[in-house]
Amino acid sequence: MSSASGLELKLHPLVIVNVSDHFTRIKAQTRGNHVPRVLGCLLGVQTGRSVEIFNSFELKYDVLDDLIVLDRGFLAQKQEQYKKVFPKYDILGWYSTGSGVQVADMQVHKALTDINESPLYLLLDPTIHHGAKDLPITIFESELHVIEGVPTPIFVKSGYTVETVEAERISVDHVARITPSGGSSGATQLAAHLMGLHSAIKMLSRRIKVLHHLLLSFSRGELPLDHSLLRQVSSLVRRLPAIDSAHFREEFLTEYNDTLLMTYLAGITKGTSTLNELVEKFNIAYERHSRRGGRPTAFM
Repeated sequence: MSSASGLELKLHPLVIVNVSDHFTRIKAQTRGNHVPRVLGCLLGVQTGRSVEIFNSFELKYDVLDDLIVLDRGFLAQKQEQYKKVFPKYDILGWYSTGSGVQVADMQVHKALTDINESPLYLLLDPTIHHGAKDLPITIFESELHVIEGVPTPIFVKSGYTVETVEAERISVDHVARITPSGGSSGATQLAAHLMGLHSAIKMLSRRIKVLHHLLLSFSRGELPLDHSLLRQVSSLVRRLPAIDSAHFREEFLTEYNDTLLMTYLAGITKGTSTLNELVEKFNIAYERHSRRGGRPTAFM
């Protein structure tokens, strides 16, 4: 059943990454085949009939008699923390994982109505479906239907679109380029380039060891001399001193210094950005504190 509320839902990639990361961490920490469900809250902004989900945070819960009991203290603490940093964001609903809606979901849904009278429910299916083209994400709204003469809230599917900004597109593109490579966890384009260089150097080192072992065998008389092979080795060795010229050293040091300079600039830029974010958070916190009393002052 589809929703008839007419809400325009926009889902940002950060939420998808957060929910997937939450489930992956819990799965990696769980022994056995049974992976517990993960729960969290959705953060965003609602303007009229347009709802935009920007972020999310995790929730703690306990299971008592097959009922999910949320840690309300933890929820209140996280809500207060996010309000200080993102004052425009409100709790729009919650998320969970599973192949479908479960009986206990409505109980959790009702528990959050004191924060949002009409919360959304985002369900992520972690099961891998080969050949699937759509995201394994479904967003539900709750509607009150009369079933056998009794008003009963039920979940109804709601359509959504994936909305991105420039920073998110860059991040998602970076994550999308991470592909498995051998036994390693993954490799970006830079890592793939460095792995190629490593493989080439490793192969060169292996071949030099073979030549070295062969020359030692010749000098010990273990193998008959092969003058054709020796001439090729001699020709290769004569090329090496040319690399150790003054021009080569100058070019090498120039490129090395340029690389160090770029690394230092990147480090300074990252540190400045982190410091700027910290100052903004202090300004917001201090401004809120100063409104309660005293003279308002902001960090410069």
